Amino acid sequence: MKKEEIIAAANSLWISSQDKKAIIQPLTVTYPAITIQDAYHIQLMNVDKKIERGQKIIGKKVGLTSKAMQQMLGVPEPDYGHLTDDMVGTEENAISRSTLLQPKIEAEIAFVLKEKLVGPGVTITKVLQATEGVIPAFEIIDSRIKDWKIKIQDTVADNGSSAMIVLGSQLIPIDQVNLKYVGMALEKNGEIIDTAAGAAVLGHPALAVAWLANKLAEFEIALEPGEIILSGSLTKAYEVTGNDLFVANFGALGSVKVKFAD
Repeated sequence: MKKEEIIAAANSLWISSQDKKAIIQPLTVTYPAITIQDAYHIQLMNVDKKIERGQKIIGKKVGLTSKAMQQMLGVPEPDYGHLTDDMVGTEENAISRSTLLQPKIEAEIAFVLKEKLVGPGVTITKVLQATEGVIPAFEIIDSRIKDWKIKIQDTVADNGSSAMIVLGSQLIPIDQVNLKYVGMALEKNGEIIDTAAGAAVLGHPALAVAWLANKLAEFEIALEPGEIILSGSLTKAYEVTGNDLFVANFGALGSVKVKFAD
């Protein structure tokens, strides 16, 4: 893509995210030549806009961590987006659907780092050594692309389709749980709609964090102490269709809940 096209694409996504009304056509339709590298530059351009307006980066999210999702979009690896302080919701306060466009929800394991991680060469062991603890989390994903008609370039440019996060109340030390085998039961309005284990995320959630640290090295970006890293959904994403209450129970990790309202 030409520089002016990257700027125009970033502006169209920015406008859509700000007015909560406009939904744009896929960038892969408007700009057929867009590459994944172009898409990351578009994402970073809008992250810079947020920082200029006083918002702070609090972490990153990893997406497309399941083989099924990678096959669906025809990509060999995950993607990532940035988390900023304006994206954080709470368990106590309902999230208004009017602030979102076409939301879906994913249950994830969030890592809280105590040490810096700089790729390349980051391994699962290095991730575990650099982690303070883990927390059950929900990521509310949302697409500024009409009808979720996305390819990998579309979701990458759109900050990994990330909108909000909600964290549970417990930080569990990393040495007190085997993340590969931790189980999760996802409830919607009191009924279990899905179950999974940590191994659903690339075989081990820490591998997603290692992938992220190594990928960010291409852009000379590190994972910093104190950052929250969402390691990817254990199940498929579920649509938010009404005043829904979602609860994800992670056994020894505790639980996280989120309520939606009109």
